[in-house]
Amino acid sequence: MKEKNFTVKVEGLTRKFGDFVAVDNISLRIEKGEIFGFLGPNGAGKSTTIKMLCGLLLPTSGNGFVNGYDVMKESEEIKKHIGYMSQRFSLYDDLKVEENINFFSGIYGVSHEKRKERREWVLEMAGIKDRRNALTRNLPGGFKQRLALGCAILHEPPILFLDEPTSGVDPISRRNFWNLIYEMSQAGTTIFVTTHYMDEADYCDRLALIYRGRIIAEGTPNELKQEYMKRDVLEIEVDRVVDAMEVIEKNKIETAIFGSLLHATVDDAKLAIPQIKRILTDSNIMVNRIEKIVPSLEDVFVTLIEVS
Repeated sequence: MKEKNFTVKVEGLTRKFGDFVAVDNISLRIEKGEIFGFLGPNGAGKSTTIKMLCGLLLPTSGNGFVNGYDVMKESEEIKKHIGYMSQRFSLYDDLKVEENINFFSGIYGVSHEKRKERREWVLEMAGIKDRRNALTRNLPGGFKQRLALGCAILHEPPILFLDEPTSGVDPISRRNFWNLIYEMSQAGTTIFVTTHYMDEADYCDRLALIYRGRIIAEGTPNELKQEYMKRDVLEIEVDRVVDAMEVIEKNKIETAIFGSLLHATVDDAKLAIPQIKRILTDSNIMVNRIEKIVPSLEDVFVTLIEVS
């Protein structure tokens, strides 16, 4: 029987492959129109979770509902009421753009009366009206990504599942893609998005951090920063990043590499800055800058992993 008071609700969802526990007893509730981010490193259990919620993989145990349909018993009904975009674009490269749209219109049961309207909408949304006869394989990554999104929502589903949707595309295309997600959310579509790009977490209304199959934190981006980052974060710019990290960690200060910089987590920034500067200088490492910064969600995640 269809239940109505939530969009996604799961309790104790677990999936095992033999002795390996890919998803370990997770519980989630997601409201209508919410952008819910599911963040974690590769192999954390994100894709396995999304496949269970999409009716593509049965849970080993637990229970849940997606748009009111039971994940254990009504997987075929779930598939009719969701859009799903996998991390590997689910397009046919050897078909033309318009042929892909027509194919997915048929798969999703779009009525013949609406197909032309929906096809033109996808072409407009993806910015490829002048490429409708191009082979899909020849589209740049950003255009292919938007076409895949359009094909996933041809039937105007109330819930959209996006599995690593921005993987492998350039930063501008990523930003444009998120603009589309915002528009859909404002129109009432619930968005469940998995990503390992921590900077994308700030785009979400609420998110859960998953590590080794378990949810280790949940809340809004600001809530996570406030609740789990009670200590100060320092950004350190040096000439030898790896050597500097080793030197700092020998002094029992938590440190992680962030691109060409280091982030150190300390109890008191005022006391730690001169201490770290002295440690590095004594090791003949040139210090260009050390300053206290606002913690990022990646800082939160690294801190949580340290205590997991």
